[in-house]
Order: sequence, then C-alpha cells, then structure tokens
Amino acid sequence: MGRERVTMEHVAARAGVSRALVSIVFRGVAGASEATRERVLAAARELDYRPDTRASRLGRSRTRTLGVTFRVGHAFHGDLLESLYTQADDAAYELVLSGVTPSRSEEAAVETLLAERCEGIILLGSSQTTTQLAHLATRVPVVSVLRPAPGEEVGVVRTDDAAGLRLAVEHLRALGHTRIALLDGGRTAGATERRRGYRSAMRHSPALAEVVLPGGPSELEGAAAASAFLDLDPRDRPTAVAAFNDRCAIGFIDVVRQAGTQVPRDVSVVGFDDITEAGYPHVALTTVRQDADRLGAEAVRSLVDRLDHGATATTPGRIVIAPELVVRASTGARKPRQASS
Repeated sequence: MGRERVTMEHVAARAGVSRALVSIVFRGVAGASEATRERVLAAARELDYRPDTRASRLGRSRTRTLGVTFRVGHAFHGDLLESLYTQADDAAYELVLSGVTPSRSEEAAVETLLAERCEGIILLGSSQTTTQLAHLATRVPVVSVLRPAPGEEVGVVRTDDAAGLRLAVEHLRALGHTRIALLDGGRTAGATERRRGYRSAMRHSPALAEVVLPGGPSELEGAAAASAFLDLDPRDRPTAVAAFNDRCAIGFIDVVRQAGTQVPRDVSVVGFDDITEAGYPHVALTTVRQDADRLGAEAVRSLVDRLDHGATATTPGRIVIAPELVVRASTGARKPRQASS
C-alpha cells in the first residue's frame, strides 16, 4: 500500500465483504457472523489497519469516552491512570487523557477534553476553584478524585487524608518519638486535610511537639525540607517526620543521608501514597497507602452510573476511602540522644 492511508474500504476489499460489515465488526455491534468477524480482523491485521476512533465518535450521538486530567510527573496519578484504564475498559468506555504541566493549565486540559466530546470528566488532584468546578459540572458530569469539592454538583472520590496522617503520627508515637515534623504539602490537593490530621494527632497527646517544615509533592521540595531540617539545632531536631507524599519523603531521605544522618537510626520517615518506588528494597519506605484500584473503580462507576443508568446529575456520590499504614524499614524506635560533652 506504500504510504497510502489504509481505510475500511481496503479492509473490506481484502476480506471480501462490504464496508458496512467492516464497520459493524469494529463497532462491536450485532450483524456479523463469527467467521466474518474473524476474516475482517485478519484482513485488518494484514493491512495494519487502525480504526479512526475520533472520526467515528463524531458521527455518534454518544462517544462513550471519559476525559481525565492529570499532573504530568505525579507518580501516584500514574498509578490511578492504570486503574482508570482497567475500569473504563470493563465498562466499555474509552479514556482521553489531558495533562497538566507547569506551562499548561488545568483549564486548558479540560477544554481539550470538552473539544473531544468526552461525556464525563475525571479530575485528578484538581486545583480549580469551587466556582470553576461548579461551572464545569453544568456542562458535563464531573468527578474530583483526591480532592474534596464543596456543593452537590461535583462527585468526589478521595482518600481520608486526615486519617492517613493520624495513622502516621500514631505509628511514630508508638515507636517512642515525641518530636515529629510534618513536611507540608502547601496548596497541593489533599494538603489541607493532611495538615489537619497531623495537627489533630499531635494535639491529642500533650507530650508531642509540632514542627511544620515547608515541603511539597516532588523530590525537590523534599530535598529543600531536608536542608531546613539539617539547619535546625541538632538538639532540637525532630526524630521523625511525616512527609506530604512518597516523592517528598524520598527527596528528604536522599539529602539527609548525604549529610551523614541515618534513616531510621537518626530520623524515622513516613511517606504517603505507596507509589511503586516506595516498595523498592533500597527505599523501603514506611508509608500511608492510598487504594489506587478502588479510587479508580469508584470514579469510573460514579460517571458510568450517571451516564448509562440515569442516576441524577444533581446528587453525585461522595466516596471517602480509608487509608492503610504500610510499615517498612524507614521507621524505627527512637534512640536516646547522646549527651554533649
């Protein structure tokens, strides 16, 4: 065929059937026998034919596509995308992804999905205002994953972030730590709830001393938090830290180790998310696990229920999933500090 684009007509000619039968096969609807279907698919493979799903959507009243905005480079968003793909496939929907980067806003990412005629949109860690979310929900069904959204217009599927930080603090306190720092997440989605959970757990015991250091969602912010930690008087340094997320924790650990501080002998570290890297033997990070599989399943189910089964768009669900503490080698019992000579 040279460089000529392969079309349904080419597949039909190779298979010896009509173009209409080829269309029926690729749309997955009734009307073609099993033998015909196999012949058409074999011809498509021989010709390396790829159906133009975008063009086919333009001719249908329904596109059966769900749009997803995600932050490029956010490791846990990658875990969520895997779950979303699986759940969407099971529900016979396609996903259209639109990334958010430092130079590409979430608003631009959303407009791309609307232009693709997505029937519903899943926002991972959205940073949009309440007003923006409410306006978007008047255009298509919306589910916010990982971030609470006030009002009744937007569905919410998230982890109980406050409970997660309480788990981290309680774990560290049980190991004998009383000076426990939070590597804060700033304005990142989930940070407010995690900060609240940390402060609630610390205030629960008068013996615990709060220390909040600026952190963030990446290794770079974790490294900056480690520098601030190392600048503290050694006599006043926390003996344990709870990081905003795993990447922040990994950046923190890398810098303090380079400075000669041992983990967990000198400082115990807890992350949040349980990304794949957290379980690597050389990292072995104790962390608060978010259930990516269930988060993805609930997000897709919420939209599919509304799109396929007529669930009312004015009362989308609000699902809050309990986190789980995963203990590895980055935390240990508090060691008595040596008296200075």
